[in-house]
Amino acid sequence: MKNLFLFPLQSVTDFSMAAPSISVRQTVIFLSVAAVVIGTIIVLNNMKKPPGKKSGSGGGIFPGFALLKISRNLGLNHEQRKMLDFVFKSDAVTDPEKSIITPSLLDRHFRRGYRIIEQSKTGDAEIQRKHAILFSTRNVLENSSFGGLTNTRQVKDDTSIVINTGKEKINTIVITSKSENIVAETPKTVLGSQIKIPKGTKINVLLFTKNNKSFTFESKVTGYSSMHGHPTMLLAHSNQIKFLAQRRFRRKHAVIACSLNLVYVEGSGKKQRLIVDKRKLSGNIVDISVGGCSIKTTAPVQVGARFKVEFTQGDNTLAALGQVLRTNKVSGTTVIHMKFLRVTQKTMNQINAFVYEYIND
Repeated sequence: MKNLFLFPLQSVTDFSMAAPSISVRQTVIFLSVAAVVIGTIIVLNNMKKPPGKKSGSGGGIFPGFALLKISRNLGLNHEQRKMLDFVFKSDAVTDPEKSIITPSLLDRHFRRGYRIIEQSKTGDAEIQRKHAILFSTRNVLENSSFGGLTNTRQVKDDTSIVINTGKEKINTIVITSKSENIVAETPKTVLGSQIKIPKGTKINVLLFTKNNKSFTFESKVTGYSSMHGHPTMLLAHSNQIKFLAQRRFRRKHAVIACSLNLVYVEGSGKKQRLIVDKRKLSGNIVDISVGGCSIKTTAPVQVGARFKVEFTQGDNTLAALGQVLRTNKVSGTTVIHMKFLRVTQKTMNQINAFVYEYIND
């Protein structure tokens, strides 16, 4: 009986003594493997960075983390965030912040995403749905202040500015903003003489950045000087710089032949319906966006009138219901400014593809 009791006791003692050795060995192995994995990631991350790129700039092997933070700040919804992630992954973007603040890069990525969706075999309805999300995402980025300015010391050299003083608008260029004052070229009249706004005059300044953003700030003329032999105007710095929202939708100038059919309402209440007049007016679209267009025509048109606008874009005939907001006379013709009331998703996608130039190269 004693042997029977000693055997299990000895087994338990041996097991409890052996357990720490196994645990330590597993810990060592785990730490070794982890060190190898982390080292490999660091090496790959450095290999993927462009020459001269500093670490921690949002690129590298984990751009998704930076992109998630950026997309939230931009106010994108869930579908738009997914689309932005798809677009950037499709073009192997490693620095999302740089791409978002550089319109040419951003359009290159979105153009590639547009074509990948277009060539997919998911059916036309799904293609149109994804294209609509793609363009809505691009439009949010177009109108965001991300990567903008918080003070005038961030204004880059050669930035165009418009100085508003009273009813006068004066165009000039910033030479540098890195000094005590903003140094701008002294503006000139069309005859070449200098325009000198009195020192101390309060002014409003409108500026346009190279990534198509516009800002405004209040300043005053602090004096005049010269730089590299050229006369300069000195303007006070400001920490109160405001982003100016652009048009709701990007607009593009064009010359597109179109036809116009007057649309009128027949009946009332639930029996109300729209009737398209068979008579056609002709005209030319001179600018267009998914929100509306401007049309030049020789026909007399009343403000408030509704028209079916029909035109050809590539191999597609597109149509939209629009309402005339205002008109003006230009060289004996009438220019109609119209907003769209009804546009199909496919037509909107075609207009956006034209406006953003995703189908022209």
